[in-house]
Amino acid sequence: MQEFTTPALLWLLLLTLAVTAFSSGTEVAMLSANRYRVRSRAAAGDRRARMLDRLLGKPDDWLGANLIVLTLSSAGATTIATILAVRTGHEYALLLPTLIVPTVMLIFCELAPKIFAAVHADGVALAAAPLYRALVFLSRPGVALANWAAYGLLRVFGVVAGGDRGDQALSPEELRMVVSESGPMVPQRHRQMLLSILDLERITVDDIMIPRQEIAGIDLADDWERILEQLRQTPHTRLPVYEGDIDAMIGLLHMKRVAQELARGALDRHRLREIAAQREPYFVPEGTSLTVQLANFQRARRRFAFVVDEYGDIQGLVTLEDILEEIVGEFTNDPATVSHKDIHREASGAHIVNASATIRMLNRALGWQLPIDGPKTLNGLLLERLETIPEAGATLRIETLEFEVLQIADNAIRTVRVRPRANGEANSHHDGTDGSTGSNDAR
Repeated sequence: MQEFTTPALLWLLLLTLAVTAFSSGTEVAMLSANRYRVRSRAAAGDRRARMLDRLLGKPDDWLGANLIVLTLSSAGATTIATILAVRTGHEYALLLPTLIVPTVMLIFCELAPKIFAAVHADGVALAAAPLYRALVFLSRPGVALANWAAYGLLRVFGVVAGGDRGDQALSPEELRMVVSESGPMVPQRHRQMLLSILDLERITVDDIMIPRQEIAGIDLADDWERILEQLRQTPHTRLPVYEGDIDAMIGLLHMKRVAQELARGALDRHRLREIAAQREPYFVPEGTSLTVQLANFQRARRRFAFVVDEYGDIQGLVTLEDILEEIVGEFTNDPATVSHKDIHREASGAHIVNASATIRMLNRALGWQLPIDGPKTLNGLLLERLETIPEAGATLRIETLEFEVLQIADNAIRTVRVRPRANGEANSHHDGTDGSTGSNDAR
């Protein structure tokens, strides 16, 4: 480089430093770019996004080209700085390439460009895509040789490079994190629905089913007048029909058929049995995930199913509406405006709750944090904590809530009053016998 003038060498030094900064910054931008956003823009017709997506799909090519450019520019900058130092003839001139140039490269060619590129990754990567495409084309022979040497070295240490990159796919937990951190790009309501869809795989029909004792149905062993009264007042469009016990299921009754028979005056016990027998009940095993059950409902063209245990006994009823409610949630998240058939708010702020309600529904509707990894209903949770069937008036404290048993029937808790408990209040539970309060918290 002796034929270059000193000003020319200075400009050449600045050029090599600029190339080093470009290579360092764009490498970070390319590695940090949002692949899914890039693919979305590419699908919308953005030419640079399509180019960037192809480059990111083959990182070996552009990384190799970038490393070649970075190595040459760094070596060139050091060489030019050394020549300039020698030309000065100063005693300590060689400190220029050994101390000053590395410091300048560290700050202005490494840290600053990489920080900027990390903050504006997508924009920098899209702007650099055309240049990288040209670099990959021009440096292909050198890149191929470098990759061959690198892969050979990796194989010596037992590392298989390249191949299937399917491990880049997001796991359910990672996808859940992406949705949770989507920020203002996805409205809160939509984020919650997306997270609920992802949670369907972890929720089973046992978690949301209507318990066996709460299933409304027609018992043909009942008095005929009582059956007719039931048919007239039921809010349901379909009812299970059984005889004596719900496990002795005959079939399903559609109220439209009942109305037609009543209009003709031809409805009697025998005809009711015939109509119900025309539609067989649909059974699903307990433990079925909601994702599977939703697909089963669609395939079978059914709207509700009876959940059975390993012995074939009916444990509850799950409906399509129950699953959809897990996705869309309640119409309001404000506990002050809760409107649900199993929840009634008192003026004092307490809630009268049907104990057969599922814990998941109560947590969602009222913002509670009751445990869901054990019993599925409030009745089951209270009985588990009390370890006995209580009497009316017994109280139990769980976390920040106090439960007062109001009604007991058929060896189960039917109705409870729930009050929020002050944070500083002592932990205790009522034993339901003599009105005394113990010192043990039911946890």
